[in-house]
Amino acid sequence: MIRPILIHPDPRLKKICDPVGQITDDLRRLADDMLSTMYDAPGIGLAAPQVGVIKRMIVMDCEKEPDSKARPIAMLNPEVVWSSEDISTYEEGCLSLPNQFADIERPASVKVRWMGMDGKQEEELFSGLWATCVQHEIDHLDGKLFIDYLRPLKRQMITRKLEKLKRDKARETGSRV
Repeated sequence: MIRPILIHPDPRLKKICDPVGQITDDLRRLADDMLSTMYDAPGIGLAAPQVGVIKRMIVMDCEKEPDSKARPIAMLNPEVVWSSEDISTYEEGCLSLPNQFADIERPASVKVRWMGMDGKQEEELFSGLWATCVQHEIDHLDGKLFIDYLRPLKRQMITRKLEKLKRDKARETGSRV
């Protein structure tokens, strides 16, 4: 099922998420829904708070080459356990900040530990786009958006654009923001 994606500024996007305890059928459904939503958007990553669920869960798939096989990953309680000193800069965007992009500096490589959907601990070293994506999504779990790395004036300009977008959408649908 495709779920609606929250648009900034929505207070749920700024909440620190609760750890996932037990793996349930509802949680498995949420992972499937999040992957479907992410692919439909289209995006390469999605965090649970972006669909209104305040749990430490992310999904991602950074395989972008047309001839490469999809590699969907669902992570529960992910944490960065090591970061490289090397920095990379990527132009980041976010499904919760439509059509907004900015160059963000992050560690070029990170080692992440998480619980898989089978309940087993996993660990992997990510680099390149995968490293940027996993750090971006983990930030969501801590109530942080990529625009939080920007200067205040640039962040305010983006927030105002998105507030206007939400008001315009609400007028179109006749609902309240």
